Amino acid sequence: MTTPSPEAQVRLEDILHAHRVLQNVVVPTPLQHNRGLSAKYGCNVYLKREDQQIVRSFKIRGAYNLISSLPDEERRNGVVCASAGNHAQGVAYSCKALGIPGIVYMPTTTPRQKINQVKLFGGDFVEVRLLGDTFDDAYSEAVRVSEREGLPFVHPFDDPRIVAGNGTVGKEIVEASKEPIDVLLVTVGGGGLAAGVAAYVKKVSPSTVIIGVEPEGAASMLRSREAREVVALSEIDKFVDGAAVKRVGDLTFAMSQELLDDVIAVPEGRVCSTILELYNEHAIVAEPAGALTVAALPSLADRLAGKNVVCIVSGGNNDIDRMQEIKERSMIYEGLKHYFMINFPQRAGALREFLDDVLGPNDDIVQFEYTKKHNKENGPALVGIELKSREDYEPLIERMNRKGFVYMEINKDPLLFNLLI
Repeated sequence: MTTPSPEAQVRLEDILHAHRVLQNVVVPTPLQHNRGLSAKYGCNVYLKREDQQIVRSFKIRGAYNLISSLPDEERRNGVVCASAGNHAQGVAYSCKALGIPGIVYMPTTTPRQKINQVKLFGGDFVEVRLLGDTFDDAYSEAVRVSEREGLPFVHPFDDPRIVAGNGTVGKEIVEASKEPIDVLLVTVGGGGLAAGVAAYVKKVSPSTVIIGVEPEGAASMLRSREAREVVALSEIDKFVDGAAVKRVGDLTFAMSQELLDDVIAVPEGRVCSTILELYNEHAIVAEPAGALTVAALPSLADRLAGKNVVCIVSGGNNDIDRMQEIKERSMIYEGLKHYFMINFPQRAGALREFLDDVLGPNDDIVQFEYTKKHNKENGPALVGIELKSREDYEPLIERMNRKGFVYMEINKDPLLFNLLI
């Protein structure tokens, strides 16, 4: 296993210093006992509500701690950063608060809500530049600009000052908890939050089991732990934008190897279901990365019974425009929505036969589109079917097969699904 070098270690004193620096900047967010989740999983679930932070995520902690530590002559001309959204807001807020300019690179896929928030917090002090499809694209350009123009680069996760600032989340959790913390779940993107929280919690509560949670489509920390070295993923699912990182940091990987007890990956579809559950049942607006830890609870249920469990809700910067996509992904994950390419037999009444003899009494067609512009009735159709229950799927397939319909399940072909849906 990789062990952090002495100079890379983030010490307890560094986190305590960051806490003093941030006292008049961040909001000490609440640690809330959640009755519904506790009853559901047979344990005491507490939510650390970093979605209630001033920039609606934990990212301000590390950003301000780093920027404020720069010598005046070094930061006078401004700073540069790259971000999928939340780090950018922390940097923007810090730049305005400290009265220095900042250049913020973000991928073009960043939700509009996060871009607008960066502009809101930074005002005239910050310039937003959109580039590339992923955080890594924006990161590469930001580093080039930093080196070319001689401006300090504010790394989103792989810097001891960032990690120390994030570690103040762990300090607040320990101080707010009235009971010993048995299990702590923390979001992992680049690893800065996990490394910082674990650095504090493991020092003052070594018996606490700390588990990092990543999105399944961007599990860079999990892959790196398996390889025992930092691994860069070639492709990632960008949906959980706040944690969609191809490569974790060298420092954060080394610290996580030593301090995290486990890292697990959660399917993006379950994250979507969790976002809807948090909103509908608990009145909590969580972004995909913020919902990761709660989405991990079903995978860990047998390890949590009767224990005190803390889930860090790392952010709440969710764009309302994404809610339809979130609902769609949730329904597909829950087995309630299925897409087919169906080649209807070339005979009169084939479509009516499908409606009468194949669809179940509670099944609904939510999308129907012929794929040919001419002679539509002789070509395949894209059909979306919504079910009332997951158990209705097998009978639907059995009826299609029995009636002789030729079809392809789009849900099971990622390439076709992304092209058509």
